[in-house]
Amino acid sequence: MTDLLTIGETMVSLRTPRAMRLGGEAHLSIAGSETNVAIGLARLGHTATWLGAVGNDEPGRLIERTLRAEAIGTAWIRFSDTDFTGFIAFDQPSHDITRVSYHRRGSAGSTLTVDECLAGLEAVQPRLLHVTGITPALSDTARAAVLATVRVAAANGVQVSLDVNYRARLWSREDATALRELLPHIHTVFASDDELDLLTNATDPVADLLTTATEVVVTAGSKGAWSHTTTGTRHSPALPVTVVDSIGAGDAFVSGYLSGTLDDLSSQDRLTRATTSGAFCVTALGDWESLPTRQDLTLLTHTQGTALR
Repeated sequence: MTDLLTIGETMVSLRTPRAMRLGGEAHLSIAGSETNVAIGLARLGHTATWLGAVGNDEPGRLIERTLRAEAIGTAWIRFSDTDFTGFIAFDQPSHDITRVSYHRRGSAGSTLTVDECLAGLEAVQPRLLHVTGITPALSDTARAAVLATVRVAAANGVQVSLDVNYRARLWSREDATALRELLPHIHTVFASDDELDLLTNATDPVADLLTTATEVVVTAGSKGAWSHTTTGTRHSPALPVTVVDSIGAGDAFVSGYLSGTLDDLSSQDRLTRATTSGAFCVTALGDWESLPTRQDLTLLTHTQGTALR
């Protein structure tokens, strides 16, 4: 049994520190919401497996190698001989304004199937299953795979979490309401405050979501985050740090929260770990590179400029 199984698409990423049209040096890495969360959990001392498809190409091998280096289980990566590994490009035309270009339509990651996801779920037997609203937007087959997997996982007592993670470049807000079909099987919902209307039309969206979910976690950037359950609401403020790159902050937050869940922390302590993980992530470039280890979690209690000798 592993602590976490997550399914989705991971891409090769290319990042430039200025407008890409100007050329210059670029940084090659990987990017994917689900693998970001898996890496975050692994660095915090948990076991995690990622299930997904990549091309049988050098970008796909880079993804496999990177995940193995971060102690992520890779037994359920499928290498496709007919489909390519997705690609994402990040550039920064201005400080902390990141522009994203996708090259992923028809990628291997969009070919996920129900059969391979259910086989992986049965083999891995996770304590938690984490999915995002990105994967169902990739293709009809990927949407069916996510729905079937969360349905079977929940029926077998696995806690399932959903991060809405709306991507306007992948589907419209109207199309994204398809995520509502997942809700009867979701234990923990993660959403930003402007994503709640994708999940419900209710006047009080949190109360409506709590009719099926056990907890609803709502993030609001610099205002912090709230955890809602039927027993009450908790709040954790955002930590004051210098933001270098906000990409990946939401995934870092989720990994910290799920780590707290696995450690049986209280709602308030889960929020604290989540906001600390998110704060770490934004202090350096990259989706996942600056995710904290368990030993790192106390570092932000020091004032900026502190030298630990």
